[in-house]
Amino acid sequence: MSSLRASRLRAATATLPPSSVPEGPRRRILEVALQLFASEGFHGTSVRDIAKPLELQPSALYAHFPSKEHVLAELVRVGHEVHAVTLQAALRDAGDDPLEQICALVRAHTLLHATYPHLSVVVNEEIYALTADLAAPALAIRAQSLALVREVLVRGVAMGRFSVPDEVATAAALSAIGVRLPYWYAPSEALSLDELADVHVELSLRMLRAYRSPGGRRA
Repeated sequence: MSSLRASRLRAATATLPPSSVPEGPRRRILEVALQLFASEGFHGTSVRDIAKPLELQPSALYAHFPSKEHVLAELVRVGHEVHAVTLQAALRDAGDDPLEQICALVRAHTLLHATYPHLSVVVNEEIYALTADLAAPALAIRAQSLALVREVLVRGVAMGRFSVPDEVATAAALSAIGVRLPYWYAPSEALSLDELADVHVELSLRMLRAYRSPGGRRA
């Protein structure tokens, strides 16, 4: 694990999106676990480590989750679900033009990963600590989100909006944008969240051999 990323994520406070999990003991457990899993890794975190900041006995956690693996599985599922809902909302608001839809999807994807770096790390990296059955619900949501991006891409190619060498590889590349943000990005005056999203949109359009006019539409 990158020591730079680990130190940054230890210093920052892990949060879950507001509407993702109701307030209460389960949310508090998940947020403490999220902090630890992101900075120390799943295997570097014990149930005792999660219980201590909550001033609980380790056995008390089992009243809410059957195991540490189930805590991770819930975080991974929540992260994928929030991501999917965010992409769907961005798509609904983007209109019918596939170019504008791709821009909206990339922007939403970037902002979510940059705003919730702990969740991004856990969703994308610690998922591999799960057994296949515990990872399955999240992976099913991931497949649906990738299919959504690919559908917009394929439609854009068919309409002449985009030109790509391979649709499957390009859809995967678009989906990977933002995944590495926790390793290097922190909001600053030099590069705000909105500016970062603009950069990712521009890079995506270059990948698709598409561009927008100064008014926002494709020239």
